[in-house]
Amino acid sequence: MNKCKYTAITALAVGAISLAAAESAGPETKSKTVSDMGTPAEPASKLVPSAAIPKDRLEEPFWQKRHAAIVEKAKKGDVDLLMIGDSIVHSFDKAVWDKYYAPRRALNLGYWGDKTENVLWRLDHGEIDGISPKLAIVMIGTNNTSTGNTPEEIYEGVKAICGRLRAKLPETKIMLLAIFARGKDAADKRRINNEAANKLIAGLADNKNIFFVDINDRFVESDGTLRRDLFPDLLHPKEKGCAVWAEAIEPYVARFIGDEEKK
Repeated sequence: MNKCKYTAITALAVGAISLAAAESAGPETKSKTVSDMGTPAEPASKLVPSAAIPKDRLEEPFWQKRHAAIVEKAKKGDVDLLMIGDSIVHSFDKAVWDKYYAPRRALNLGYWGDKTENVLWRLDHGEIDGISPKLAIVMIGTNNTSTGNTPEEIYEGVKAICGRLRAKLPETKIMLLAIFARGKDAADKRRINNEAANKLIAGLADNKNIFFVDINDRFVESDGTLRRDLFPDLLHPKEKGCAVWAEAIEPYVARFIGDEEKK
């Protein structure tokens, strides 16, 4: 079985999918088109990976509860900064968050275990409705690597996320962070996959609305070994790692939020 389910997409105005294509793709994917994902229509032969098709995790109580809570927070408005991602964002150290982001009316949209497709679903279901943040920081994809997605598939997922953010939040700048280094050293296969995805993701930057920022050099030694003082489990940065992260992107955040003169 293929590692990732695909669905055939047409670029016709009606966005219809032929019965034969729908049956071969399966019931979970038969109605998704590229235009549904907030990105320009692609040629009829374009195959869309599951990483770019919105998918929820509502069968998981913690995920359902967190989603409901975040939607309620978004309804209250007053959000200038979004941090979007997976467990790496979800578990961002509180002390570092309170220093750098809480004063900037930030909202953490990180979920343990999330992949690009889960982020897409959340963006479609209330988590960014009714707000107009100045900046959205996006760092997602390492869990797609863990479950077998290729760099190209991860790229399509991140591209769809950017398309959705641009469509729903046209005034918001997007900072795409390179997927963080993981594993013991540069030979780690999952790190290699992430690095290949990063090379593709970098091409999404237009340096006008979308900006790509790679800070992985801050996390590794000269020989490529991941610093355990920053990433004790070789995946999630703890307090010191989050501090290095925040300090590295601070010039960009201050610029986009508009408070660089205060720093």
